[in-house]
Amino acid sequence: MNFSEWDDFYKEKRVSWEDAFLVIEVSDTSLSHDRNRKLPLYAKAGVSEVWIEDLQSNSIYVYRNPGPKGYATALTLHPGDPISPMAFPDVVFKVEDLLG
Repeated sequence: MNFSEWDDFYKEKRVSWEDAFLVIEVSDTSLSHDRNRKLPLYAKAGVSEVWIEDLQSNSIYVYRNPGPKGYATALTLHPGDPISPMAFPDVVFKVEDLLG
């Protein structure tokens, strides 16, 4: 596929959850809503990875491996920890850089 074919990729296709490699939620006061309402919907839709940046606790919650009952993998990361998206494992962030 050459570059000109990518220009029109979504012209003929409706964007869906399968097109998302990673969803990142930034939570200041909405952690309960993000975890209890949104996260199950993302898992049900098959989003392979979700990160929730919790600004109150200075943490990032990582959810991977979706299934009908939620995510099979849940990690909590803190400043000092590295983090990489599953789709791009060579891209490494520091948690503190994402939290600000």
